[in-house]
Amino acid sequence: MDWLQAIVLGLVQGLTEFLPISSSAHLRVVSTLGWGTDAGASFTAVTQLGTEAAVLIFYARTIGPLLAAWFKGLVNAETRRTEQYRMAWYVIIGSIPVTVLGVLFKDQIRSSFRNLWITATVMIVFAVILAVADEIGKQVRTKIDMKDAWGMGLAQSLALIPGVSRSGGTLTAGLFLGLERKAATDYSFLLALPAVIGAGLFSIPDIADTTGPGPHPSVAQMIVATLIAFVVGYATIAWLLRYVAKHSYGIFVWYRIALGIVLMVLLATNTIPAT
Repeated sequence: MDWLQAIVLGLVQGLTEFLPISSSAHLRVVSTLGWGTDAGASFTAVTQLGTEAAVLIFYARTIGPLLAAWFKGLVNAETRRTEQYRMAWYVIIGSIPVTVLGVLFKDQIRSSFRNLWITATVMIVFAVILAVADEIGKQVRTKIDMKDAWGMGLAQSLALIPGVSRSGGTLTAGLFLGLERKAATDYSFLLALPAVIGAGLFSIPDIADTTGPGPHPSVAQMIVATLIAFVVGYATIAWLLRYVAKHSYGIFVWYRIALGIVLMVLLATNTIPAT
C-alpha cells in the first residue's frame, strides 16, 4: 500500500463511518477505483478503531456513568433499577447478534460478501427502506428499551455486508420502532462500540499477515490511517447530531441510490471488477 492510499482511505473511513451510507462500501469502492484493488475487510476493521475512539471521547460523559452503573449493579440491587444500568445492558444485548454472526460468517465477510454487485444492490435496497422508515416512523420515543436493543442489534448485524451501513441499519430499525432520530443516533453510536472495537482488535493479526492478496499497509501507514479516521470521525459525529436534529435522512437516501446506480453502470461496462 502506498501512503496516498492509506491517507485517502483513512479520510473516507472517518467521513463515512457514522453516516448511513456504509463506510465499508466506500472503502471498497474508493480502493478499487483509485488503486485497482480491494484494501480488504481487515484494513476496514482496524481503521474503525479510530472512529470508535472518537465515539469513546465524544460520549465519554455518557459511557463513563454507564460502565460505572453496570459494574456497581452486578453487586448492588438498588443500582439495577437505574436507567444507566439498563442502558448498559441494552448495549451489551444489542451487540450479541453481530458478534455471533460475525464469527460464524467470518470467511464470507472477507470474500463473497465484498462482491460489488452485492454492494451496489444493497446500497439501493436499504436506501429505500431507510426512506420508508424516515417517512412512517412515529418518532415519539426517546428512551431505549429491550425491544429496541434486539431490533437495532439485529439490524446492525446486516452491516456485515458492505453497502448496508451499520449506522444506516440501526437508524432504520430505530425509526421503525418509533424512536426519535436523535435517540436512535445516540444509541446507534453506543451500540457499535463493543462489536467494532472487538472486530478491529481481532483483525490486527490479519493486517500483519502479508502472504495474502491485496495491498499490505505498513505499521506506520495503518497507524496514520487510523488516526486520520479518528480526527475526521469526531468532527462527523458532531455534524451528524446537529443535522438529524433538524433534518430527515433524505439526502443520504438519494446519495445511496445514486452511488448504487453508478456502481452498477461501472460493473456492467467492466470499468471495475466485481471481486
